[in-house]
Amino acid sequence: MSAQAPPADLKHIGIIMDGNGRWAQSRGKNRSEGHLEGLQTAQNIVKAASDRGLSYLTLYTFSTENWTRTVEEVGFLMGLIRDYLKKELSFCLENRIKVRHAGDPRGLPADIMAEINETCEATKDFTGLQVILALNYGGRDEIVRAIRRLTEKGLEASEEAIAAHLDNPDIPDPDLIIRSAGEYRMSNFLLWESAYAEFYTSPKYWPDWTGEDLDEAIEAYAGRQRKFGGVKGKAGQG
Repeated sequence: MSAQAPPADLKHIGIIMDGNGRWAQSRGKNRSEGHLEGLQTAQNIVKAASDRGLSYLTLYTFSTENWTRTVEEVGFLMGLIRDYLKKELSFCLENRIKVRHAGDPRGLPADIMAEINETCEATKDFTGLQVILALNYGGRDEIVRAIRRLTEKGLEASEEAIAAHLDNPDIPDPDLIIRSAGEYRMSNFLLWESAYAEFYTSPKYWPDWTGEDLDEAIEAYAGRQRKFGGVKGKAGQG
């Protein structure tokens, strides 16, 4: 399948990058090797999304629940993310990709937040693809933090007010949520924003993903009829 531009109404894709550990175990490797491969895949998919003219791509990088993994695995992941951010800056500069962060910065090591801030600052003026790294991110946590911001301002909660106080309120809601490794769970990802997103799941583990898999997800999305709770199409349909 050749690369294709996304449909006009497909602006924002969110990806739950699942299956790194299982990919490694199925090959008799350590889970850490799966995470390494998964990060390389993430870079490849970012480049593919940029080449296809996508506007926004949110990658579920490390959730608020991932802290419950073993100390060894969490430590490895933090080190991997730290190194990834250092190497990723030149890649983003070369491809003019704007990087943003979603999640609670207070729970992250200071040096990692420093790397995130440096990358975001260095790429803030780029107008192409925006990549949002969901790092120390949880959908419920984001909603709680948004309501806390409202309370601190003395504002009354409403749908509009909560949406305006999320981590990146200027970014449009995701149109398509992709999950690899054959799972059908949202896993606390963009719970508020994905209320009417289309869902696409692939049986392939994340490290096996290529630009062709992204094209298949885009093609599947193009065949959907989005109704947003209403009825569209000819009379009697829906």
